[in-house]
Amino acid sequence: MPSISAAQSTLPDHAAGDHDISVLPRIFEDAINIAIFQRPLPADIAFSAQAQCQTDRAWQYSWLGHPDESFVADLRRHLPDPQAASPLMEDMATIAEAIAFLFDTQTVGIRLRLLTSAMCPRFHCDNLPVRMVTSYVGPGSEWLPEHAINREGLGAPHPDRPDIVTDTRAIQRLSPGDIALIKGSGWVGCEERGLVHRSPALESGSKRLLMSIDPA
Repeated sequence: MPSISAAQSTLPDHAAGDHDISVLPRIFEDAINIAIFQRPLPADIAFSAQAQCQTDRAWQYSWLGHPDESFVADLRRHLPDPQAASPLMEDMATIAEAIAFLFDTQTVGIRLRLLTSAMCPRFHCDNLPVRMVTSYVGPGSEWLPEHAINREGLGAPHPDRPDIVTDTRAIQRLSPGDIALIKGSGWVGCEERGLVHRSPALESGSKRLLMSIDPA
């Protein structure tokens, strides 16, 4: 059975979702391990993002620092279609500034990737405090409600490990444009409750443009 969008389902108690960006600070609540700003991707940003996907090769861009004018200038130099990039770059900078403000830091790690296959196809939990993810093109990340997880199955594949997913019907998927904050096992107090998630499978010939941000 196909996974369902978080926007189309009742979220579990450990997830927060809303159509307003004010939902993101709920990630600081002890019981919450994913906060989702559910937003339709504006048409100009979607067009700008699609323009960066008109290439046969997978590529990635990384930045570590403050998301200021230097970031935008450097990003423009590295995108495949810089002439069409302004709406995408402005959105990336706005999101990065919001994340830096939320976590009271001057430094963020930003990564933009064009993927032609699933980056992390196995369900897993990140070994870091928190990460923001958003898909500009292609399907969003998939994640599991706590009731559908057997955490004994996490880790490197092994014949003796049980299946991670106890109910495939419970798999949730972010929508393109959604901005999600995901707690990992490095978040103090969430060592055993980090969000279990994975990259979505891509059909042959499909692409995914994914941005992630790690507060430093």
